[in-house]
Amino acid sequence: MENPVLPILRDALRGTEYEGRLFLVGGYVRDKLMNRPGSAAIDDIDLVLEGDASGVAHLLWKKRVAWHKPVEFPTFGTAMVRVGGTGPDNPGAQVELVTARQETYRQGSRKPVVTPGTIASDALRRDFTINTFLENLHTGEITDPTGRGYADLQVKLLRTPLDPVITFTDDPLRMLRAARFAAKLGFAVEESTLAAIRSNAFRLSPEHGISFERVRDELVKTLPTAGAAHGLEMMRETGLLAQFAPELVAMQGVTQNRFHLYDVWEHTLVALSNLPPDADGGVRLAVLLHDVGKPATRTVDPQSGDVHFYEHEKVGAEIARTVMNRLKFSGDEIDRVVALVGLHMRYGAYNSDEWTDASVRRLIRAVGEHRRDLFTIARADVSACATTDESGIPFPTADLAGLSERMEHIETTAHITTATSPLSGQEIMERLALPAGRLVGTIKNALTDAVVAGELAPDDKAGAETMAQTILSNLQQL
Repeated sequence: MENPVLPILRDALRGTEYEGRLFLVGGYVRDKLMNRPGSAAIDDIDLVLEGDASGVAHLLWKKRVAWHKPVEFPTFGTAMVRVGGTGPDNPGAQVELVTARQETYRQGSRKPVVTPGTIASDALRRDFTINTFLENLHTGEITDPTGRGYADLQVKLLRTPLDPVITFTDDPLRMLRAARFAAKLGFAVEESTLAAIRSNAFRLSPEHGISFERVRDELVKTLPTAGAAHGLEMMRETGLLAQFAPELVAMQGVTQNRFHLYDVWEHTLVALSNLPPDADGGVRLAVLLHDVGKPATRTVDPQSGDVHFYEHEKVGAEIARTVMNRLKFSGDEIDRVVALVGLHMRYGAYNSDEWTDASVRRLIRAVGEHRRDLFTIARADVSACATTDESGIPFPTADLAGLSERMEHIETTAHITTATSPLSGQEIMERLALPAGRLVGTIKNALTDAVVAGELAPDDKAGAETMAQTILSNLQQL
């Protein structure tokens, strides 16, 4: 099935000076040749031509095929329009029109010197041979400008069109793309290309002008792929990961206790692989980072030899914040992942015979809006652990299904997440003759906890005042 945007473009440009001169390039053509499902639904179309790309974009706008004025980047000879949509609420596909060009880089500069080029020379500046195929928009003819694309596609191999050192020096981010495509497509990396990644990984550091926003985007694109674990291990093994997240590299080789089959890094990769396909990016990042605090908290009991990672979730939450800040994630994204990492151990201690309803109520309040995400993370975490000891005796594990059902029932009947203190902060100050300050907030939170635990009715102000006096007295004795 053809992408529905292509007939629109073809009809709009038929009979113009551009007919037969525009070529589809990149992932769309590659995926079409691979018969990958979803290629027809790609909403990012790249077209290259020898000539003025801006002129094509303006013609599409003039003909009302594009619903907005082209966004132009004159330095690179590119222009972007949206086609097949009606406006911001229905944008359609993004079509990037590119003037065939050559790029050269001055030593130490990340800004290329751009000069007009041919279709063939334009193909050579791309990342891998499998992404250089050209399909004529009007005739449908597909060409392989490097002469290696078909062969590499056949044997599932990632190879650069030029000497890999040149390709990666021009744009070091292409090394991360190699890991992403290996993860996404299940391809191997050609030997000299892989060697060049190892020897040029240092170019991914900020000292070489790389934007960590671009690094972040490649990482985020890698995590949902079927081979994410393979891609991440390739990043670690080649030295790429150390350039932007050395805290993750530190997990490799950190052995664990008898409940684990793998070291911390291997466990993380297995857990990632076991996430459901619909897990979102925040959950995937949280699983990647959930045990990042273990290297710093590992201890060994001198008597028993048991390995412990006390409070690794708390340490890990702060490390997760550091890593995500470095990679320029948004504040909301960081807060969510940090919360998930910090809370990821909360379900593991559940025992249906020992936990009272009050304990479950407190847990509901503690995890708040993250309840379902934490179950997704916990299931992946448990799936990457050992299930029996060396003699085959099963390890005790938390009844996650039972806990989920119990939390759902209690929340439905008790509305835990909306529980509030019977007394407002102002009322606490008036009844206990306290000035505004942290103490008032501490007492109010304790009263809310009592409501959650079922020890205090939501509207029992008299009981709340008595309890507040007791709380205040206990705090003053500390």
